Amino acid sequence: MSEPIPDDHDRAAYSREGLARLVLADNATEVADSAAGLVGTRNDAGTGFGGRVGQARQLIELAERTLNAAIIDEAERGSSWTQIAACLDISAEDAEERYSCAVQAGKDAFDEPYRPDETGRRRIPQLPTAAYDPNWACAQLDRWACLRHVGIDDRQAVSASLVMAESAGERIPAEEETTR
Repeated sequence: MSEPIPDDHDRAAYSREGLARLVLADNATEVADSAAGLVGTRNDAGTGFGGRVGQARQLIELAERTLNAAIIDEAERGSSWTQIAACLDISAEDAEERYSCAVQAGKDAFDEPYRPDETGRRRIPQLPTAAYDPNWACAQLDRWACLRHVGIDDRQAVSASLVMAESAGERIPAEEETTR
C-alpha cells in the first residue's frame, strides 16, 4: 500500500496471539478504571441524577468490548468454539453465531492493519491502539499493572510472557526473547 512506518516493524516482532493478548489487557484496564470510578463517594453530591447509572452502563459496554477481545484472544490461542462456548454457558453454535463476526474482524485487522481513506492517500489504522503500537502498549500496561500491584513487584507483569513472532518455527515468550 505505502511505505512501512516504525510501528509496522515493532508490531512484526509480536505474534498475532501476543497482539490479541495486549488488546485484551488494554481493554481490561479500561474496565477496571471505569469500575473504580464508581467506588469513591467524595463527588456524589455533584453527580446528577442518573449519573452513576450512566457510569454503570458505560462499564457494561466496556465489559462487552473486553469480552469480544477475550474471544479474539482465545481464537488466536487456538481455542475451539466448543471451549469458548463452555465458558459462556451457551452452545458452540450460539457462540460462533454471536461472536464469529468479531473474531473475523480481528483476524482481518491483523492481516490488513490499515485501510486507505476515501482519497487513497492516507492509511487508516484498523487495529486497536494496543496492537498497532505494541511497544507503547507494553510500557503502559506494565506501568498500570505495577502501580496496582498486579503480579506483586513485577515490572513486566504484562509484557514478560507475551508470545512473540515465530522464530525458526517456535513460539517465543517475551521473557525468553530478551535473553536470546
